[in-house]
Amino acid sequence: MSKFDKIENVYVRNIATRTVLTIISIAIIVLFLPRSQGKLFNYEEGQVWRYPALNAQVEFPVFKTDEALQKERDSVVRSYQPYFNMNENMEKEQIDRFREKFQGGIPGLNGNYVNIIAERLHVLYQHGIIDPNVETQMERKGETFLRIVNGKEATAVHRDSVMTTINAYERLFMDPMLGPNRTLLQQCNLNEYIEPNLVYDKDRNETEESDLLSSIAPASGTVMQGERIIDNGSIIDEYKYRVLNSYEKAMAEHNGGDNEVTSTLIGQIIIVSILVLLFTLYLVLFRKDYFVKPRNITMLYAMIVIFPILTSLLMRYNKFSVYLIPFAMAPIFIRVFMDSRTAFITHVTMILASAIAVKYQYEFIIVQLVGGLIAIYSLRELSKRSQIFFTAILVVIGEAVAYLGLQLIQTDSLSKLDSSMYYHLAISGFFLLFTYPLMLVVEKTFGFVSTVTLFELCNTNNELLRHLSEVAPGTFQHSITVGNLAVEIANKIGAKAQLLRTGALYHDIGKMTNPAFFTENQAGVNPHDKLTEKESAVIIISHVTEGLKLAEKYNLPRVIKDFISTHHGEGLTKYFYVKYKNAHPDEDVDPEPFRYPGPNPFTREQAILMMCDAVEAASRSLSVYNEETISKLVNSIIDSQVADGFFRDCPITFRDISMAKKVLIERLKSIYHTRIQYPKLNNTAQKEKN
Repeated sequence: MSKFDKIENVYVRNIATRTVLTIISIAIIVLFLPRSQGKLFNYEEGQVWRYPALNAQVEFPVFKTDEALQKERDSVVRSYQPYFNMNENMEKEQIDRFREKFQGGIPGLNGNYVNIIAERLHVLYQHGIIDPNVETQMERKGETFLRIVNGKEATAVHRDSVMTTINAYERLFMDPMLGPNRTLLQQCNLNEYIEPNLVYDKDRNETEESDLLSSIAPASGTVMQGERIIDNGSIIDEYKYRVLNSYEKAMAEHNGGDNEVTSTLIGQIIIVSILVLLFTLYLVLFRKDYFVKPRNITMLYAMIVIFPILTSLLMRYNKFSVYLIPFAMAPIFIRVFMDSRTAFITHVTMILASAIAVKYQYEFIIVQLVGGLIAIYSLRELSKRSQIFFTAILVVIGEAVAYLGLQLIQTDSLSKLDSSMYYHLAISGFFLLFTYPLMLVVEKTFGFVSTVTLFELCNTNNELLRHLSEVAPGTFQHSITVGNLAVEIANKIGAKAQLLRTGALYHDIGKMTNPAFFTENQAGVNPHDKLTEKESAVIIISHVTEGLKLAEKYNLPRVIKDFISTHHGEGLTKYFYVKYKNAHPDEDVDPEPFRYPGPNPFTREQAILMMCDAVEAASRSLSVYNEETISKLVNSIIDSQVADGFFRDCPITFRDISMAKKVLIERLKSIYHTRIQYPKLNNTAQKEKN
């Protein structure tokens, strides 16, 4: 198979993978979307009816509210008197057991205590004894009376007039004759002879309660076909709100539930497919670099899937408001790890997909779009924890103001404003604060590096950089200088400055293994004098591989490791290569032992670091520092890098390279304090001065 065929196969495989990802995203979103009958109109109690006058197309009952029905049910349950069957044999069985057990008298007590206790047990059983668990259930239901069925008669008595087994046992010792001897009597385990003689009639009670509850009418009136339901501009009071809800249910039954679910599913598939495909088309046309990277596209599709799922679950189970979900979290993540435009497009796609679950809720779309835009605008670069707090406050304020504006449009009085929504928005703002800790999860899951992480890595007090400053101080200073040069170039051409500063600090950490072999760490003695050119080249080249080992040991991000491996690209250790060739003029020298492992830079930031690293190191060898020598050095080194093809794999432009040269020349002039050469006095002027 040719190289072209392999490239073509990889391209086809990548397209197929992303097509499958798009289809799976659509399927997951649609799978979770609720498909119950949606509302025909968007309305709330206390608001103005914004639609044309509405007449009933079918006759329908006006259903009571769930609260009203529950109130009636609770009233019926409280007034219900449960049935208990009297077990007449229970008293005789337990007293006979007691007499048989203590027919010889009660140990430690003189007198006829057996007959006294038997008489007291008789009194207790005559009052009636019930199970404590049953009594607890009656109390929870609010039932205050019960009916005792004895034969064919049922007598209603107050719940307090009967006792539980526990109450009966305690009352036994309230007797003035038994109380003083409680300690001795407790050894007789008298509770074993107190059993419920009033038995809860479960079947009869369930039947009676069911009949009573079924007798409650679910409706409180009827609206005839053609009758006016509401006029345009009318206020939706409690009754009209119930009428509209009842009309929605009647129309759903009239149109047929199964057909509605099928049409809803088809509609959801169409809308979600349009949204996801348009989002994919945006990536293909305007962010192809994201589209070809698995981690980028996986994160983007995860965001447009997760939040619609959360919205659908909340709407399906109707436990909490969807406004509790911090939707602005998604554009913050994408803004921090990618760019503003992608964050906005992703947020719009996500909100529109979520809005399908909350049908006709255009307030939801407006409020969440406002929140997302504020989050994107206020968090252009995350470098401090306080920025998340500030952004959360701005998002809550913006969403609250947007919702207030919508309410003022829909209501005719400030007293009818819904204040509960503002609490939901405040809670959502609180959840938005969790963006900061969750950012670490996103980094580890998708392999990104946030600005916060880069700031933490730039702390020169961390173990690795501190060790570098102690073991190889010259290299440490070189890295700082390279970072300063690279950041200024990045700011000029729009590259990632913080990433460059961090990469510059770590690009030469491999020199810690043999610091004395690098000129910036030498103090008059050069150990290369005792080595051959090839041996020296091996040590110099090894600072790249040793740096990658240290990066792996200290768990540095992949993007920082790339700076270590690319800052020399596939270039040669020219000093030792040329020296070897000069020493072996008749030999066909193989350059591979003198070549760095690479690869060449594949991002603009890596190319900038390569230029700054080479120029800064070479600038130390100049004997004269002036504008001419510095300009010649900078142009020579960078032109040589371009000619050697080091930048063919990265998206850096000639304009970027030209700007980099200009910045390096100006900065090196400033570093080495180059000044204009002052004119000297000629002989005549010198004589006059003397």
